[in-house]
Amino acid sequence: MTLAPPLTLDASVWDWSRPYVLGIVNVTPDSFSDGGRYGALDAAVAHAMALVEEGADALDVGGESTRPGAEPVSVREEMARALPLIEALASRVTVPLSIDTTKVDVARAALAAGATIVNDVGMGDAAEALGAVAADAGAAYIAMHARGVPGTMASLARYDDLHADVARELAARARALESAGVARGRILVDPGLGFAKTPAQSLALLANLAPLRALGYPVCVGPSRKRFIDAVEVYAPSWRVRATRPDERAGGTAAAVTLAVLGGAAVLRVHDVATMRQAARVAHACALLRGGGDA
Repeated sequence: MTLAPPLTLDASVWDWSRPYVLGIVNVTPDSFSDGGRYGALDAAVAHAMALVEEGADALDVGGESTRPGAEPVSVREEMARALPLIEALASRVTVPLSIDTTKVDVARAALAAGATIVNDVGMGDAAEALGAVAADAGAAYIAMHARGVPGTMASLARYDDLHADVARELAARARALESAGVARGRILVDPGLGFAKTPAQSLALLANLAPLRALGYPVCVGPSRKRFIDAVEVYAPSWRVRATRPDERAGGTAAAVTLAVLGGAAVLRVHDVATMRQAARVAHACALLRGGGDA
């Protein structure tokens, strides 16, 4: 498959010759994995800087949890959490900054503060409105597949044809973004593992990214520490599966990262940057050696 055109993000140029790693920095009290750990600005800055040292190609700052059942927060609260960190990082790091938000006003303020990517989980303001903000700033845009909101998405995991439905809905969102002025070469798509997906559906999407790649946009995958790693029902009965904390799921996340890279993922959104970068590097080398140099 032909590589997408290079993506320029300030001083960084992503030429898609390898997968890129997007390090997660949550400044929320209730995120499923690290909620509350980086609520203080100094702690969040230190964590973000550590991720850059580990090899993060970009940092994704989130001020509102979108885990299943999470309560929404106001624009003012989300800004109060995320903007000070983006402002602090903009003068300290050279890697691109991403704002993980569903709100037009938050996206606009974050881009003005130094972010160059909008990471939209598709459960808030319309793509056209968010796209217009991104287009005005010349930002890149990650469009993630989701249905509903955190309180309802689990009930919406019903598909006639999982891969075709997700691809079709993402294609429609991408078209809306292009109509809003976002350049095609600045759009990425994300299957939204765990968002209106059962564990089995998340694994099925991870196992076959080809329908998303066929849309012609770079694919971002975010499997990090997610609950499908612990889902008893999707594994053979001979496997003993025990409940784990999210931060104990590095092994399963590394396996998912490996599958994503072998399937052609261009960006990996992860918590544990050093470990997942290593997994991605090995998987990418295998893809090259087997003749999948454009995978």
